[in-house]
Amino acid sequence: MGFFDKLTGTKRPEAGVAPRPAEELRTALLGLYRPDVPYVISDGAAHGADLVAEWRIDEPAWQTFFIGSQLTHAVRIRMRLAEDVTEVRAVEESWEVTRVGNPPRLRTSAAYARGAGRTVSRRYTLHRGESGRLEATESFSFDSAQLTAPLRNTTLESGWTWRGVIFGKL
Repeated sequence: MGFFDKLTGTKRPEAGVAPRPAEELRTALLGLYRPDVPYVISDGAAHGADLVAEWRIDEPAWQTFFIGSQLTHAVRIRMRLAEDVTEVRAVEESWEVTRVGNPPRLRTSAAYARGAGRTVSRRYTLHRGESGRLEATESFSFDSAQLTAPLRNTTLESGWTWRGVIFGKL
């Protein structure tokens, strides 16, 4: 793995893993979307891609989760399945968001970023332990890798390369 691969987040499958057909990979990636995960994976034609994965921040059932995470960026990963070289070209895009009003609504700012990034949010509760000393217990955790990791791992397990795209076309 070279410097540029580290910069873009490019990962290659283990040696000896035969690439599965593109349609099988597409089905496997779409299969990651379930009601209990905080993201949606769908057809990406409207975004100039084969597939799109993004946080479910607008859905009422997930608003409490994302408000609790104090998420400040909406993330979208656009993916193109390049069959000729068996790689998934992925562009990670993010926008700064704030919550306004009551009930809270999302407002998108003009801040836009392209390229791999990671957001981690943890909340701890302080309490006295049995010994009488203060102890911290993690009461909430959020990691944006919950979106990227399943996509990347499914791609690699299918024998395809996960190529992060920062510059140029998808």
